[in-house]
Amino acid sequence: MTITGEAIIDGVQERGAAGSFQAWDPSARAYLEPSFHMVTPEQIDRACASAGAAFDTFRATSDEQRAQFLDTVAEQILAIGDALIERAMLETGLPRVRLEGERGRTVGQLRLFATLLREGSWNDARLDTALPERTPPRPDLRMRLIGVGPVAVFAASNFPLAFSVAGGDTASAFAAGCPVVLKAHSAHPGTSELVGRAVTRAVAQCGLPAGVFALLTGTGNGIGQRLVAHPAIQAVGFTGSRSGGTALMAVAAARKQPIPVYAEMSSINPVFILPQALSARGAEIGKGFAASLTLGVGQFCTNPGLVLAIDGPGLDTFVAAASEALSGSQGAVMLNQGIADSYRKGVDALAGNEAVTTLARIDHQEGKGGAAFFRTTADEFVKRHELHDEVFGPASVLVVCRDAAQMREVAEVLEGQLTATLQIDGGDIGAARALLPALERKVGRILANGYPTGVEVSTAMVHGGPFPSTADGRSTSVGTGAIGRFLRPVCYQNLPAELLPEVLRDGNPLGVWRRLDGALTKD
Repeated sequence: MTITGEAIIDGVQERGAAGSFQAWDPSARAYLEPSFHMVTPEQIDRACASAGAAFDTFRATSDEQRAQFLDTVAEQILAIGDALIERAMLETGLPRVRLEGERGRTVGQLRLFATLLREGSWNDARLDTALPERTPPRPDLRMRLIGVGPVAVFAASNFPLAFSVAGGDTASAFAAGCPVVLKAHSAHPGTSELVGRAVTRAVAQCGLPAGVFALLTGTGNGIGQRLVAHPAIQAVGFTGSRSGGTALMAVAAARKQPIPVYAEMSSINPVFILPQALSARGAEIGKGFAASLTLGVGQFCTNPGLVLAIDGPGLDTFVAAASEALSGSQGAVMLNQGIADSYRKGVDALAGNEAVTTLARIDHQEGKGGAAFFRTTADEFVKRHELHDEVFGPASVLVVCRDAAQMREVAEVLEGQLTATLQIDGGDIGAARALLPALERKVGRILANGYPTGVEVSTAMVHGGPFPSTADGRSTSVGTGAIGRFLRPVCYQNLPAELLPEVLRDGNPLGVWRRLDGALTKD
């Protein structure tokens, strides 16, 4: 079930001459003001009710049936062909190679969850056999995970494919057996419509209820609030701003039946350059940092927005290399005018802060984001919370520390983050070990001698972290662990064999890994 207007597919967004954001009418061959089809409250309610009605049928499908559905969604997305890439290029300003790679990631994560379903361990099946002779007797206990119910998903602006209509939140919810009601992002309506149609074709082709998927379009906070407040919705996946995420959390918490919100919101992803690495590789690290900062015009949630290093000659080398690389970079069109305006305001605020020195800054151009690099001291950073705020784009702040102890002090005052990076050489192991306890408490992913931009879709990946990087630091939105957000355990006590789910029956008919009296086995 797709709730959207034909006006969306007939009118795409394209950049104006100065990087402005306008709607292109292909019939009139002229620029118009942006116009988005607005769903009505009744359409939102109907989509949610349809998802609720489809839930029991959808979750009762076998793992293989849902795996085939995910594979079919992937096939339908690929079948769109070059039209999808061209539409996304027009609407986002992202280059072809980036979008082709993102399409590959989108298809890949759908297939990864299909593989997880076929492997079967996602059920977390547990069997404790009855002990009638024990005092008191132990009953027969069997547990599995089931989907929580319909999920509201909010598409992201910065990933029009991989974190959008058929992105990771949708794929993991489908894998869990949960219908999805998706709020498309207004920055790429045509791209969303094309992928939404691909998903609905897959729903029909696999013989699933139409309510398994719905796409809502429009602007304004009312759509999202009504969607999250609907009693059929049982969980929320969101990628966006801190203000948007916390607003949805408030709506979800105020419901008669509160529901979890898995919101990815804000992260500055600190990079810790430890002394020996700084001395040995300062110039190399500076160039690599600059490349990571400007990748995708800095519009990644894992962008390195903070660097920490100890003062000294090695730091001067790093600063010189990073500043030179950033000063030679070119500003590029950002995803939409709102993001470009917010970025400019954030950079202006940093440049005007009395505790900050500007190291490198590309001149502002309308609709574009140029690199900006600033410097402050650890003492100032600790007492000025405004320096901790994310500036979404290619901007970063260098925090200069007196010694390793002050570096740890700064780590302790940081909010929750998606990532922390350690640039280390052999002689830095002790200092890195001293930092690790704080970083483990503060972030979801710790990496060494690399850069945080670039998130592998795999079984071990964690893309999450303590608040405000995400609403729930126990979860991940990337990798197979993402399915856990939309599952809950159910225990069956002394149920007759014919009433038990197949995955919990004697003889292990599905041949999956299970815990039998605490031991992991396929027996």
